[in-house]
Amino acid sequence: MTLQLIVFIVLALFIAVCSVLAVTTSRILRAATYLLFVLFGTAGIYFQLNYSFLGAVQLLIYAGGITVLYVFSILLTSSQGDKAEKLKNGKMVAGAVSTLAGLTICLFVMLKNEFIPSHFVHGELDVRTIGHALMGMEKYQYILPFEVISVLLLACIVGGILIARKR
Repeated sequence: MTLQLIVFIVLALFIAVCSVLAVTTSRILRAATYLLFVLFGTAGIYFQLNYSFLGAVQLLIYAGGITVLYVFSILLTSSQGDKAEKLKNGKMVAGAVSTLAGLTICLFVMLKNEFIPSHFVHGELDVRTIGHALMGMEKYQYILPFEVISVLLLACIVGGILIARKR
């Protein structure tokens, strides 16, 4: 066992435990905190793969910006000590059945197909190349999705302010 494998196993277990805690906790602010830990673990895996740009984006955008947006919207729209409502048995059974169905489909696809090794080149592209791909308007470039996401985030902020203002 190499150190890299041990670090990966620790990060994977950390992400799995925090993911389960995020969806099973009854307090919504704790769920957002566990989500933050999941995003930190994901950034750790990116850094382990030597994708420093993706790791930095994960920390800045998702762990920093999106989680802060969630926390602000939770604090603006919920009262002190809000807890999630108890789930009925029918919803618990439906969730368990859909989870098992998803797991079965994933295992079937993984075990049915033979994954041939790819010719993966380690390392990452320089930031200039990534920036041109993100901000270009040609085929396979991402200026439109980037702008749509920024408008979506603006709408979320305005919606949170309007909901908080009504109270």
